[in-house]
Amino acid sequence: MSLHVVSVIVLLAVFVIGTLRPVNLGAVALVATFGVGLLAAGEDFDTAVSGFPIDVFILLFGVTYLFGLATVNGTIGWLVDSAARLVRGNRAAVPWVLFGLAAIPTTAGAAGPAGVALLAPIALRLAERHRINARLAGLMVIHGSNSGNFSPLNVLGVIVNGTVERNGLVVDPVWPWVGNFVFSLALGAATFLLFGGRALMKEPRTAALPWPGAEPSPEPDAEISPGPPRDGGSGVEVAAAGHPATPPSAAAGGGDAPSPVVRNVTLLAIAGVGVGALGFGLEIGVLAVTAALTLHLLFPASSEGALSRVSWNTVLLICGVVTYVALMQRMGTVKWIGDSVAGIGTPLLAALILCLIAGLTSAFASSIGVLGAMIPLAVPLLLSGAVDVTGVVVALAISATAVDATPFSSIGALTVAGAPEREREGLYRGLVKWGFSMVLVAPLATWLIFVVI
Repeated sequence: MSLHVVSVIVLLAVFVIGTLRPVNLGAVALVATFGVGLLAAGEDFDTAVSGFPIDVFILLFGVTYLFGLATVNGTIGWLVDSAARLVRGNRAAVPWVLFGLAAIPTTAGAAGPAGVALLAPIALRLAERHRINARLAGLMVIHGSNSGNFSPLNVLGVIVNGTVERNGLVVDPVWPWVGNFVFSLALGAATFLLFGGRALMKEPRTAALPWPGAEPSPEPDAEISPGPPRDGGSGVEVAAAGHPATPPSAAAGGGDAPSPVVRNVTLLAIAGVGVGALGFGLEIGVLAVTAALTLHLLFPASSEGALSRVSWNTVLLICGVVTYVALMQRMGTVKWIGDSVAGIGTPLLAALILCLIAGLTSAFASSIGVLGAMIPLAVPLLLSGAVDVTGVVVALAISATAVDATPFSSIGALTVAGAPEREREGLYRGLVKWGFSMVLVAPLATWLIFVVI
């Protein structure tokens, strides 16, 4: 049995163990990295751990530290209250507002994780405020962010168009952007319909709903409305129509209402992180850690408990899985699979398998890296003239990014980490199911739409 086959079998075993037993999947993946890397591949310890994504660790720690601090000092609650007033009780509009807001930064050229890191914590608490399913809010942020991925200004668009050009292929750079935007919009619509949107559309516009945990007095006009599931399911709960919000803004995340000074300085810090990351391309993780530490030093009393808000389980899970996937990449397993596909004699089938490989690999690894590897692997097929070049490139691009909803990607991980504690487990499981469904759905759909038809 080849080492490539062994590494794939071990990866499957990692997920089986992490699913069936109450252990952190990331810890299992780290042990698997040591086992395969040190014992089977003959690597030394330094090489085996070289794939640990220190950039992802800093990103997740920094962002959850900053927003954990903003939560305990009451700033997030104040922001959510302000946003809740803007929609004027139109709950059905909230998911689409989130989609649109998430699309703006990536279309303008920002990396997806930067925009999601800033928007997801506020979006998920706004959803909690309006009794909207956390999976609906989280996925609308993710698909909204993905919709701008292949804008000619976006780094992913630049990489795809540059890789195509360097390999002697001709693709109009507008088509990956337009195709991906329409596909992301369709995924947003499907998310809306599947996770409570239809019930939201049937509701009359009402005043703000009570905060989760509030005990509204029974009223004769109480109606059934979708609420965030306590167990990650899609359940419903009863909310009194028109019942005013009763707890203070701190209910969004704990703590007392912030003093104007603490609130304004915190908002200034978050805005500074956003400007530095989105406007100047600086590392958002480094900026977030710096901003959070500065706030903690300035306002220690109102920052108590901020570090406990860091999602350490999520950090370990993501970093462990990515470390093992990096081992597989060093061993050449991904390239081995791609080379095997290149030998398939049926062009349409080869194109489909390449899209499936792009989706599966990108669910655990960097979309940028996957696209940079998969397009060159597809060049012999594309130069043969047996398939449409633009169609295959668009299908590959979407297949590698539609799966970013998995909590093993940066965007998915940031979304889970930004969720309120009581929603985090249900959101994680929901994103696992949705993200891995995209591993099949996105390649099949894009292959049919852009390659076959």
